[in-house]
Amino acid sequence: MAIKDTVKPTRSELLELKKKIKLSEKGHKLLRMKRDTLIMEFFKVLNRARDIRTQLLAQYRTAERKIALAMSVEGVIRVKSAAFALRDKPELRLQSKNVMGVVVPLIESRGIRKAVHERGFGIIGTSARIDEGARAYEELVENIIVAAEVETTIRKLLDEIDRTRRRVNALEFKVIPELKEAAAMISFRLEELERENIFRLKRIKG
Repeated sequence: MAIKDTVKPTRSELLELKKKIKLSEKGHKLLRMKRDTLIMEFFKVLNRARDIRTQLLAQYRTAERKIALAMSVEGVIRVKSAAFALRDKPELRLQSKNVMGVVVPLIESRGIRKAVHERGFGIIGTSARIDEGARAYEELVENIIVAAEVETTIRKLLDEIDRTRRRVNALEFKVIPELKEAAAMISFRLEELERENIFRLKRIKG
């Protein structure tokens, strides 16, 4: 049912509708600003995501190449023994930050990139090739965590942009036009009543 079909043609109703129109137009303006800001933020994060994806692919290829070289020179068993020697696990701390009302993740990592003596296999018994392979995979894991944060942020921003867009469209194409139509209908009806009163008064005086 349209708004105009539920309102009474009174001055108080007209004043109330005008207040609602003003409030709806203000809300519409604020939501448009929010939507536009979110879109700008989205493209900023999207560009970062593209850079990270390109970097991840390059790092993955480098890490694969270095570990393959270590295996071919040092042997698979020796490389696997070095991998299993690692005792200290990396730590992840999940926090959040606010972007225009959107809560997005903030992931902090510790203990991923390690010094040679922190990897568990020590300096003796390993080679520079194994160290290089380990370092390459540590750098890869660090960027995977960053990529996870960025990708999740993108999804959350997209969801909020879609919600905000729907609210903007609802106000712009439904709520505000219906309020204005109802206000115009009441104004027209009040003018009609005013003319009828004037006509009656003239007849009485006549």
